[in-house]
Amino acid sequence: MNSPSDTPMYNLKAVVQETGLKPDTLRAWERRYGLPEPQRTDSGHRLYSQNDMTMLKWLSARQAEGMSISRAVKLWRSLQGEQANQFQGKRTDAAAQPTASLPATTATNQGAQLVELRAAWIASCIDFDEQRAEQIIAQACAIFPIETVCLEIIQRGLATIGENWYEGKLTVQQEHFASALAMRRMEALLAATPLPTRPGRILVGCPPEEVHTFAPLLFSLLLRRRGWDIIFLGANIPLQNMLLTIQTAKPLLVILTAQQLYTAANLYEMAQMLYSEPIPLAFGGKVFSEIPDLPQRIAGHYLGDQLEFATQAVEQIMTLPRPRPAAKLVTPEYEAALAQFRARQPRIEAEVWCIMGQTEIPHEHLGKANLNFSRNIIAALTLGDIDYAGVDLAWIQGLLSNHYHMPAHLIDDYLRAYLDAIEIHMENQRELVIKWLQRILTTGIHDVYLKTATDKR
Repeated sequence: MNSPSDTPMYNLKAVVQETGLKPDTLRAWERRYGLPEPQRTDSGHRLYSQNDMTMLKWLSARQAEGMSISRAVKLWRSLQGEQANQFQGKRTDAAAQPTASLPATTATNQGAQLVELRAAWIASCIDFDEQRAEQIIAQACAIFPIETVCLEIIQRGLATIGENWYEGKLTVQQEHFASALAMRRMEALLAATPLPTRPGRILVGCPPEEVHTFAPLLFSLLLRRRGWDIIFLGANIPLQNMLLTIQTAKPLLVILTAQQLYTAANLYEMAQMLYSEPIPLAFGGKVFSEIPDLPQRIAGHYLGDQLEFATQAVEQIMTLPRPRPAAKLVTPEYEAALAQFRARQPRIEAEVWCIMGQTEIPHEHLGKANLNFSRNIIAALTLGDIDYAGVDLAWIQGLLSNHYHMPAHLIDDYLRAYLDAIEIHMENQRELVIKWLQRILTTGIHDVYLKTATDKR
């Protein structure tokens, strides 16, 4: 008996709409390569199964990546043959056993297979073996839905590679190679996705200075595969002309993602600018899951910290519009402290250079420390909670230790220098920053960070 996925039920028009392939292309593939193999109605019309639909999407994706259709068909048949052989081997082994012990194709088995494929993909990236990495993804796409491959193999694989880089186990070149490979795959899959079938356009992008685009690109792919009309604007969208972009594109929803605190502050400013517009704003990103109350600071709909559930949240916003949440107000005390810190920032950083210039911290690291620490303070003051500025400190301390073997006390020395500089160059609005730095130096970076994270929950 045929499984439901083998049952012919889709006519040619439905396949064209779902896959984006032209009728002439489908007939040519059937004639030249024997794929697909639709059944016929009594009147001679073609009927396709869900498996046919999956296979056609897979072939189309390989073409979008630059593979010829003949090679794609050959690879598909090879992968199907491997899968059949594996299945036949299992059936042969099981034939001598009682029926109750037949191996079930459960979620557990699929999970183990995903773990194995993810490990193989990570190993290929570490070895700079692009061909092998692409073969692994192609094999995974022949077995699992594209969404599963992207989330469970590529996204989680990148996270593992990133963690290993942070711990000093991998080089930045290996991390960059894997990221570039993943981005090219996302772009190819997005280009191969069929035309949208749902009404309404969605803009997806990153606020000013945010350059991490893998998550929003993957999210764009997930939404496009659910039929939505997506315009991906990419990284570092300037505030200027954003309103003109919206007026021209006429979206029903704008989605922005931020991975770092200072880009979350830029997202906050963009959300404030868009608040008077009738277009709803949704947002997400790594930093919002690290600081649990940060989403309350943004005038928009928070999509959560898991992409697979965020797509459902977007569909609810698109189909059941509701008022956009207002941002939690920033107090006048914070607004005054922000204005004074911005005005005195060059003097503060110059003072830190004078104090720390003769220490063992290399000048290039001191310059980066000033850049990152100052913009995190600006972001925290912009968002209305100075504790936010401490989110990255424990991470930075570990980074310096893992990659540069710098002793932990150097960060304390830097914080003391920064505290001294603020006491010298800021006036009546300095207490917010001073008390926060004193608390960190007294309690310790890790303890303050953990306490802050607990308090926010």
